[in-house]
Amino acid sequence: MKIRVHDIKDKELVLAGEEQIVDYPTLHAMETAGECRFVKPLAVNLTVVREYDHIRVQGNVATSVGMGCSRCLGDTVHDVVSAFTIFYSRDAGLPQDEEEVELAEQDLISATYEGDEIDFSGEIAEQVLLAIPLKPLCREDCRGLCGICGADLNVTECGCDRQVINPKFSALKNFKAEK
Repeated sequence: MKIRVHDIKDKELVLAGEEQIVDYPTLHAMETAGECRFVKPLAVNLTVVREYDHIRVQGNVATSVGMGCSRCLGDTVHDVVSAFTIFYSRDAGLPQDEEEVELAEQDLISATYEGDEIDFSGEIAEQVLLAIPLKPLCREDCRGLCGICGADLNVTECGCDRQVINPKFSALKNFKAEK
């Protein structure tokens, strides 16, 4: 999703639409690698306005992502929603002679642009990546797989003895304290 800088005025400009995953190389690469599958296209809503020496973009992005549960490996679908604010300013270049620069809070939500267009696709993809769960679960109380026989403990109880004893303490397994 791009916009010409000349079209951005002091009055809010609203951009909304559905974007296909193939238009976002990072997200498409994740899907191609099998890390997840995008069930819905990206629903993107942006409000763009010029403020002083920068351009403020407030937006939200939503989609649904199918992944494997990190405990039982079953399929699960998660809604991914992210709201964000980014301040764009013209790229003035970084100072070359300073080694360390302390960042202010606004610098953490800032981006730069060059030329007459701003391409929002990098920041939109980043927001989606940050909202995808690292360890997705099919449900909060998922019991996972048996470490011995591999049975799905959500479906059946396998009967395996899963009580783990640390080998460092195996000598104490049969120890009984006397009073």
